[in-house]
Amino acid sequence: MGQEMEKDIKEKLLGSGEEEEDENLKRKIWKEMKKLWIVAAPAIFTRFTTFGVSVISQMFIGHIGATELAAFALVATVLLRFANGILLGMASALETLCGQAYGAKKHDMLGIYLQRSWIVLLISSIALLPLFIFTTPILKLLGQDDEIAAMAGTISLWYIPIIFSFVFSFTLQMFLQAQSKNKIVGYLAGLSLSLHVFFSWLMVIKLKLGLAGAMGSTILAYWIPNFGQLGFVLCGGCPETWKGFSRSAFTDLWPVIKLSLSSGAMLCLELWYNTVLVLLTGHMKDAEVAIDALSICLNINGWEMMISLGFLGAASVRVSNELGRGSAKAAKFSVVVVVVNSLCIGIVLFIMFLLLRGRLAYLFTDSPEVAEAVSVLSPLLAFSILMNSVQPVLSGVAVGAGWQSVVAYVNVTCYYLVGVPIGVVLGYALGLHVKGIWIGMMFGTFVQTLVLLYITWKTDWDKQVSMAFARVNKWVLPASLNPNGSNNTLV
Repeated sequence: MGQEMEKDIKEKLLGSGEEEEDENLKRKIWKEMKKLWIVAAPAIFTRFTTFGVSVISQMFIGHIGATELAAFALVATVLLRFANGILLGMASALETLCGQAYGAKKHDMLGIYLQRSWIVLLISSIALLPLFIFTTPILKLLGQDDEIAAMAGTISLWYIPIIFSFVFSFTLQMFLQAQSKNKIVGYLAGLSLSLHVFFSWLMVIKLKLGLAGAMGSTILAYWIPNFGQLGFVLCGGCPETWKGFSRSAFTDLWPVIKLSLSSGAMLCLELWYNTVLVLLTGHMKDAEVAIDALSICLNINGWEMMISLGFLGAASVRVSNELGRGSAKAAKFSVVVVVVNSLCIGIVLFIMFLLLRGRLAYLFTDSPEVAEAVSVLSPLLAFSILMNSVQPVLSGVAVGAGWQSVVAYVNVTCYYLVGVPIGVVLGYALGLHVKGIWIGMMFGTFVQTLVLLYITWKTDWDKQVSMAFARVNKWVLPASLNPNGSNNTLV
């Protein structure tokens, strides 16, 4: 009798223990979800609205003329993506540095890292100027249509102020995001998009300023959020992490440059992948329709990509914060939560875009031929959207942990040694045209996703904590270690 009672008591205790463990897991997931969405929600909204600026511009330019639309698509997808890849990639070094420093409570270093990134990105922007000044001869050399190349040369000059806006927008967003203070970025981006719609209508439709009106409104839309973010940071919005301009920003730049180059290589190779797709399409028959249809698909794909990039930023912040704090287990758990969240959204959008097919094309064009071409590409668009729900998030994990150089090698192999050659064979040798090129590129992305999943799964997170600790303490200012030290503040 006594043994039966004892057994009964043990069963009850074990049962309650399992229930308690389940409750603890649910509480842990909910807590991580809140931390994730505090960063992800404003980041997704910001990227939606920022990407929306380009889409709104394309919609207005598309109704000016087919040549203008093709030229805008070429500049935005080839040159702007090229420059965007370099600057965003180099700025993502700031995500690693600020995220890990913030997690380690080295708050005074964040402002120094921000200023160092400004210096590195300004130099990089100046180096990119010849691409936008000599656009027409470059595109003709690449075999693009003469009329489209000439119009692209005009549009590219309007993009020069936009390139310099990226220096501040990328770095300030990452600086604020690392502290989970990116709500202000979302508010400013929403305001900017609303003003862009109004000014585009005013200058293109009402005042009949054509291309100049559309591009003038675009420049304003990119710069307005920068002034707001700078005002927020410089006027007391980040009292712990912004201590004023400092001479220390000009010292010890080489380690930041090296990490920036690794980050730039990682993201550039990723963002340029679609650029190769457009360039290959430009050599086909009826290139104008093909480029227009493909650019519309890539724009729709880009909308969804903004969700994934929001999760990329959130994954980077969560992983870097936890590694900087010294918690390997929490970093690993945050990876699982962010991947599952992004994948669930990707599945819903995959089904939705399979059903919509080419109907969305008429938002961008009046041409039935282009709309039909978009309809044919829609299944590939849906599958691309599904893959985009996982792959960028894993890149965010890499940024948070500081693996940028490893992922750069993975990107070269999977994209350019696997995806592009298969796409060329399917598109040209087997006559599948744009569909064949896109299938090849998708296969490269699929292989890359599998490799990143394997790397993430096999990672020794305790070792990553040690590496984060070494990185933070290697680049910390002597003043932050000594409370009585000087920070060489200028302002």
